[in-house]
Amino acid sequence: MAEFSIETLSEDALLLRLGDRIDAEPNARIHAIAARLRDMTLPGIHDIAPAYASLLVRFDPFATDGADVLRDSLRKLASEPGVHADTSPRLVEIPVCYGGEHGVDLQDVARHAGLDTQQLAARHASMEYRVAMLGFAPGFPYLLGMDPSLHVPRRATPRTRVPAGSVAIGGTQTGFYPRELPGGWQLIGRTPLTLFDAQRDPPCLLAPGDRVRFRAIDADEFAALTEPAEERGEGSPLFDLRDQGRSRK
Repeated sequence: MAEFSIETLSEDALLLRLGDRIDAEPNARIHAIAARLRDMTLPGIHDIAPAYASLLVRFDPFATDGADVLRDSLRKLASEPGVHADTSPRLVEIPVCYGGEHGVDLQDVARHAGLDTQQLAARHASMEYRVAMLGFAPGFPYLLGMDPSLHVPRRATPRTRVPAGSVAIGGTQTGFYPRELPGGWQLIGRTPLTLFDAQRDPPCLLAPGDRVRFRAIDADEFAALTEPAEERGEGSPLFDLRDQGRSRK
């Protein structure tokens, strides 16, 4: 049986831990437990938030008959050897323009990896990633699955402004900034997609557990995808891509 612990964070929040590693196996199990917990539709649960190796559950202690009932449910799920992650989660394709003004650190990252810029972009886009968690800012995905040769330290001095849509590498992880934010990750490209929109349902392009593939595009396609929707006579790039089958099971 895998080891786990359940911590009381407050009178209305419990935290299930499966360890403290950034690793695909505990993360997959966390997502599986989160899915099973959602399927149970227990009354009073406000939020189920998976992270790398932990699961935060916020709840109404009165509607759920208190923390003990929820704790028992989490204990049973964490103890069941048959709880496995979905083997066919949604696959979302993200177009990325690598390098140049859209990826100002690409050359430095390539030099660190012992590659040229085209090789690095191709290697980054060749992998399939998994959304381990959303955090830091609404819609910011932490992606597992990056080739170890692309691991690179964060910048010594973070930038005060990183453009929305910037695709970046920080340590062993890759991800992208959903809006203009400060950040210390190395910028290797940029996507024209709207990654977070509070007026959209759901507001985030990605969800924990999704699979992600990057598709390299050139500057012309980037510009075309960032044209105002009304000028193209179409919906936003996100929904256009969904209609074209870019986001699929």
